[in-house]
Amino acid sequence: MISGSPPSGGGRSISGSPLSGDGRSILLVDDDEAFRERLARALRLRGFVVVAAGDLPAAVAAAKREPPNFAVVDMRMPDASGKDVIDAIVPLCPKTKIVVLTGYGSIASAVEALHRGANHYLSKPIDADQLTAALLGLESEAAGPALSAGTPSLARAEWEHIQRVLVDVEGNVSEAARRLGIARRTLQLKLKKDPPRT
Repeated sequence: MISGSPPSGGGRSISGSPLSGDGRSILLVDDDEAFRERLARALRLRGFVVVAAGDLPAAVAAAKREPPNFAVVDMRMPDASGKDVIDAIVPLCPKTKIVVLTGYGSIASAVEALHRGANHYLSKPIDADQLTAALLGLESEAAGPALSAGTPSLARAEWEHIQRVLVDVEGNVSEAARRLGIARRTLQLKLKKDPPRT
């Protein structure tokens, strides 16, 4: 569900400030017009400048006109995949932070998108506050000190192993759960969480 208005009080915050785009630009790419317009409206209410595109040509044209601070890309579209959009945007806008939106069935594709240049992925259904927090979190990471390239945490190592298994089984969650030796429901709950940063 997309909430249409920003939180009025005790909402989540980044560095002590209310979630706000503060004029930052977003290229929103999704073929579902109703979802796209609802999300665009909710993001505008949070202070972002949003350009919406329903397909790959429109997304490329918008990126060429004005490179955005962020791109939010649906992984599944009828004329082109989110990976095609990422492949087109990364060379045009190397500083743009890209978030892909995915469902359970395309988690493996989302991981591949990260390898192609996306910065983060979120599972649908997506809440506008969750997306805003993710976008501003990416910006904070870029401005802060570089993360250590040392040994990953246990949580990160587990997450990477799960993603490798999902790629091996082409995104089949039931088969991945069987190979991992855990219940399908347990794996689904793990996949709903944001990937660990370190």
